[in-house]
Amino acid sequence: MHWLFEPGLWSNVAVRTGMGVGVAVAVVSALVGLFTVMRSQSFAGHALADVAMAGGAGAGVLGVSPLAGFVLGSLAGAGAMEAIGVERVRQRDVATGVVLGAATGLSALFLYLITLNSSSTGSTQLILFGSLFSVSNSTFLVVLALSVLVVVALASLGRPLLFASLSPDAAKARGVAVSRVTLSFTLLVAVTVGLSSIVIGAVLSTALLIGPPAAALRLGRRMSTTLFVASMLGVVAVLLGVVLSYDSFYWWSSHRALPVSFCVVVLIVFELLLVSLYRAMSRRRERVVV
Repeated sequence: MHWLFEPGLWSNVAVRTGMGVGVAVAVVSALVGLFTVMRSQSFAGHALADVAMAGGAGAGVLGVSPLAGFVLGSLAGAGAMEAIGVERVRQRDVATGVVLGAATGLSALFLYLITLNSSSTGSTQLILFGSLFSVSNSTFLVVLALSVLVVVALASLGRPLLFASLSPDAAKARGVAVSRVTLSFTLLVAVTVGLSSIVIGAVLSTALLIGPPAAALRLGRRMSTTLFVASMLGVVAVLLGVVLSYDSFYWWSSHRALPVSFCVVVLIVFELLLVSLYRAMSRRRERVVV
């Protein structure tokens, strides 16, 4: 198996830690992302990713943990979107656009301030595109704890969230506190985007949030099956992306490895293409049978 696993892969502490972080975030992103896609809030997820980028850049200016900046920044963005009116369909795009514009401006300012500091070399790369191999053990424990909290919170929302996602008006008529469910879920999306930013960076974090669930929804019909497939697609993309990034160090004489974020996103796109091809072929067979 040397053609796939280069020597030292499994003995490398940074790789093992990165894989652990990646698996935890991939599962959480798949679970939360599935409801995000069902609720047509993909654009809101993208906006929160840009707010997370602003938070991470702000953390870089202050010299604190990027993870704290990603999560707190994204939570602040979620709060702003809720305050403007993200739960109302007509106001959702307006709220998202306002937050997105403000976040992009702050990101530009903070990243400029980072470039003025010569001691912050590499911070911009970490904020924009992640640096999975540089995640410390302490950060891994924080990511794991936050991931468990998100999963528990998502499970506690349970049926009300599913009902509100499929038919908000009917859920409200049945007594479901739709606005409260929406606020809780938006905060969970914010935390998830912040965690995903550690894996593949703030710029690409929505790929992990949207890609695997979008592919799973084309395959599964039962909710439990779709959740499982989305999680597995995310985990496979992250693990194989880490392996490819590590192996690519030995592909060229210059010994320059491909970024983990690039490998993960390419694999997510590849998964989507494969699923789309499979669905197209299945429909063609059904027509032939009929």
